[in-house]
Amino acid sequence: MKYGIVAFPSKQLQDFANSYRKRYDSHYAKITPHITLKAGVTEVEDSQIESISEYVKEICHQFSPLKIHVTKVSSFAPVNNAIYLKVEPTEELLNLHNALHTERFGGKAEYKFVPHITIAQDMSSGEHDDIYGQLRMTKVDFSEVINRIHLLYQLEDGSWTVYETYRLTGEV
Repeated sequence: MKYGIVAFPSKQLQDFANSYRKRYDSHYAKITPHITLKAGVTEVEDSQIESISEYVKEICHQFSPLKIHVTKVSSFAPVNNAIYLKVEPTEELLNLHNALHTERFGGKAEYKFVPHITIAQDMSSGEHDDIYGQLRMTKVDFSEVINRIHLLYQLEDGSWTVYETYRLTGEV
């Protein structure tokens, strides 16, 4: 089974992202807008999910709720024709990401961590350039606190569902 760990922003920010995703994101129906903390590429046996869940719970005791600030529309082009809402990286967010990528927990991340919420993907270069040219002029300014992260798993149809939700408590 594939699993991933994400943080879901507020409904207001999700609604804003979805206003673009429903037109431009091929994964719109498969998962709600989110910040990926651990990408869903890791294959695990169903029997391992409980130990993964316990490890995520341990990590969440070490981190307080995350303050995020979404500031603009950006793009991964030319590497990838994806357009996203940029989440400003904070030390706390980077540390949480790093804690979820230890040897005990699947090793280092495949890519450099760029906190973001995808709003468009799977486009041709021409389509990307046209849409990005329009969207990068959009004023974006959301500040909020995220106090939960979620362990997800992927269903056979490619959609993602929540296995468990954890509060960021900062108790340790």
